[in-house]
Amino acid sequence: MSDLSNYRKSYEKSELSENKIPEDPINLFHKWFYETEEFGTIEEVNAMTVSTMGVDGFPKSRVVLLKKFNEEGFIFYTNYNSEKGKAIANNPNVCLSFFWPSVERQVIIKGVAEKTSTVLSDNYFASRPDGSKLGAIVSNQSEVIPSREFLDDKLKELEKKMLGTEIERPSHWGGFLVRPIEVEFWQGRPNRLHDRIRYKLKDDYSWQIDRLAP
Repeated sequence: MSDLSNYRKSYEKSELSENKIPEDPINLFHKWFYETEEFGTIEEVNAMTVSTMGVDGFPKSRVVLLKKFNEEGFIFYTNYNSEKGKAIANNPNVCLSFFWPSVERQVIIKGVAEKTSTVLSDNYFASRPDGSKLGAIVSNQSEVIPSREFLDDKLKELEKKMLGTEIERPSHWGGFLVRPIEVEFWQGRPNRLHDRIRYKLKDDYSWQIDRLAP
């Protein structure tokens, strides 16, 4: 048995005060995101955990990359026929979380996912390298395959078939927009008395702000 009870760290880099935050969570997320990026110690600041309730009744979390955020919410792209895609189709209530240990911060977002427009999905797909486009087409994400060689062979066949032609987005691949209904910002503090500020959507235009006990 591995005993991890002595793994401890004192969090002392910053603080989070409800007297110094904007009225909406997107502006605070924007501030934290780019502060973390400027800190320069996290390779993929946009890496986030997406948690869904699976069609099998079990929750599941996986790391994906955030590709856009604005006043509407948070956008990522995936195969709609994947396990996460089917889970979202069955239950659009999802949770996103970001953990940035170098700045001792975490953001947890509860929201409702919906497919992005075809135009938005087309534009993003067109911006991807050809290898990534072909990978999205050739992989039946989350399905059982016989071997790695099977996947590599399918890619080689597709590369030959698509040589010199425009690679179009497959209809089963595209974006999800997660519209937040609750956003919690966590700032590590000494003695485990961490700062937790929660924004909870009251209506389409305003947020209730509360401090939570750590």
